[in-house]
Amino acid sequence: MDRNPSPPPLSGDEDKEEAAGGDCIGSTVYSKHWLFGVLSRLIQDVALFLQEFNAPDIFMGVLAKSRCPRLREICVGILGNMACFQEICLSISSDKNLGQVLLHCLYDSDPPTLLETSRLLLTCLSQSEVASVWVERIREHPAIYDSMCFIMSSSTNVDLLVKVGEVVDKLFDLDEKLMLEWIRNGALQPLDQPQEDSEEQPVFRIVPCVLEAAKQVRSENPEGLDVYMHILQLLTTVDDGIQAIVQSPDTGKDTWNLLFDLVCHEFCQSDDPPIILQEQKTVLASVFSVLSAIYASQAEQEYLKIEKVDLPLIDSLIRVLQNMEHCQKKPENSAESNTEETKKSDLTQDDFHLKILKDISCEFLSNIFQVLTKETVAQGLKEGQLSKQKCSCAFENLLPFYSPVVEDFLKILHEVDKTLAGNLEESFPSLKVQT
Repeated sequence: MDRNPSPPPLSGDEDKEEAAGGDCIGSTVYSKHWLFGVLSRLIQDVALFLQEFNAPDIFMGVLAKSRCPRLREICVGILGNMACFQEICLSISSDKNLGQVLLHCLYDSDPPTLLETSRLLLTCLSQSEVASVWVERIREHPAIYDSMCFIMSSSTNVDLLVKVGEVVDKLFDLDEKLMLEWIRNGALQPLDQPQEDSEEQPVFRIVPCVLEAAKQVRSENPEGLDVYMHILQLLTTVDDGIQAIVQSPDTGKDTWNLLFDLVCHEFCQSDDPPIILQEQKTVLASVFSVLSAIYASQAEQEYLKIEKVDLPLIDSLIRVLQNMEHCQKKPENSAESNTEETKKSDLTQDDFHLKILKDISCEFLSNIFQVLTKETVAQGLKEGQLSKQKCSCAFENLLPFYSPVVEDFLKILHEVDKTLAGNLEESFPSLKVQT
């Protein structure tokens, strides 16, 4: 899919000024973006002072009337920095008129203004006291869905894509009802209905837009990829979301191919140090969760044929489980100056995310084990995905919660390699008794 590389060109005097001076202020050598950065940092010290002089009202007037992109960017950026203070955030959020003006900035065509607007919106959504106010306002503006989807599907600005992704992720996490509305927005038009003869705006579907943004940020911003994978994971928490992924063969295939490529060729590879799992644990949890949901709902699709996907997925899942043991080892006395309480808190947070990844990985692995055939097991033994070491790792993690699955797998293994099956029974006595 071709992407729109930039917003529409500037017009008139502004276009001539940009062409002549680039990022410079007038005839000086000072950068406009440098000045904006300095002003933004200064605002963090004088935010309360500006609030006393009704600066938000002044900025609202500027935003409502000005068409100058850099002036609008500065106004929204200053408001974003002011909103970092809870008291000011509450004040900004309670101003309905200002809220309307700020949301209309999401329809802007200027990437820096969109970035600052998204940053401000994310700041407000992160404040529990006012988050619901902004969610409701967004619900009252259906066009915001189209704007967000257009950015995700068309922008090449990685910073903007990441920030918009964070906003969408936060919205879906805060309000399932809004997520369902956005899922259903794209489902109002039949999948096979042509649009080329229509002069209306294109119908955006949330999943293809998220996928397009994920592909764009994949190589340049790992944190951004993590955000978009989490959006997909949130979508799979509701049936409508799963259907939005799998009901269209093309969308289902595109989703599967991207995520399958990530886990089989990018994340947690055999030549990576085990500690890499600490960096990738949250994105892997999201990716495996989505793959598992697709796997469970669309087993008849061509892209899910057992011989093509099961063994590579088993290899990736077991490698993650193997590396997890290394990551869960408690570190020795650290030379860092952090307090013991801080260390304990950090370790607890890491352990929490690793446990989530382990639970998701084990459930996915058990689902794959349930459909393995004798031929696939034989191939796995030949190629090394089901070696004794890897089977032992799988059993250690699947037992005792998935005992029936392990027992059925062991029965198949007896038909293919009795020696290996016997060795595994010796290592796991509880299975020997029951088989």
